[in-house]
Amino acid sequence: MRVEELVEQFAENVAAQTDAIRRADAREGNKHARKYAAALQELRTHGDAGRDALAVLLKHPRTDVRAMAAAFLLRYRTAEAKAVLEAVVKEGGIAAIGATMTLKRWEEGTWALDPE
Repeated sequence: MRVEELVEQFAENVAAQTDAIRRADAREGNKHARKYAAALQELRTHGDAGRDALAVLLKHPRTDVRAMAAAFLLRYRTAEAKAVLEAVVKEGGIAAIGATMTLKRWEEGTWALDPE
C-alpha cells in the first residue's frame, strides 16, 4: 500500500474512533483504533518517508486527527508536533485530553510512541 493511502487510512480511522467515542460505542472505537494502529505500523516500515507522509496530518481540518498525528511525531518533528498539541489543549474537547497526557509524558521523558 502506498504511504498516501496509509496516511488516509490513519486519518479516517482516528476520526471514526472519535465519532464512536462520542456515541459511547467502545467496541466500534476499538475497531478503528486497531485500524489506525495498523496503518501507523505500516508507515513506520517506510522510516522517515512514512513519518514525513504522516506529517501532512499536522494541518488536517479535524482536531483529533491533528492531535493523534502530532502525538506520534513528537520525536521526529518535535517543534511542530508540540505546537499542534499545545493548540489542541487550548481548543478543549475530546482531543485535548489525549494531547494533555501526551505532552505530560513528553515532559516527563516517558513518551515512547515512536522509538528510534
